[in-house]
Amino acid sequence: MATILGCVLGIKESVTAITFVALGTSLPDTLASMTAAKTSEYADSAIGNVTGSNSVNVFLGLGLPWAIATTYWKVKYNEDYTVPAGDLVFSVFVFLVVAILCFIILIIRRVVVGGELGGPNCSKYTSATMCIFLWFVYIFFSTL
Repeated sequence: MATILGCVLGIKESVTAITFVALGTSLPDTLASMTAAKTSEYADSAIGNVTGSNSVNVFLGLGLPWAIATTYWKVKYNEDYTVPAGDLVFSVFVFLVVAILCFIILIIRRVVVGGELGGPNCSKYTSATMCIFLWFVYIFFSTL
């Protein structure tokens, strides 16, 4: 459906993947993290859920199919399996920079507020706004 929507709206496949598809797979994790943040004494489970989910999506979601494809290709054709990088290299670099900035925000919150989540309204809404802004920065630079 995302591919069809992207085609109808004239959006590149890579942009469709990092917006619609990623948003669709991340919303359940967002709700699970929100529940974990509300029900646990510390934010560890909420932060762990987000980072763990993204790690599984990136490392297992990319690594396992790639390992299977390279093994299959080597056995069947006796050649190395290579895939051109395309636009993904820049998008991954932007993601890395934005993710590091997000972790810096969490570290600053831990030092200043005493925790990663919650706290006074000013710091809570400022941190949330900054993280949402980082998502828009990622989308903007990835779609260039």
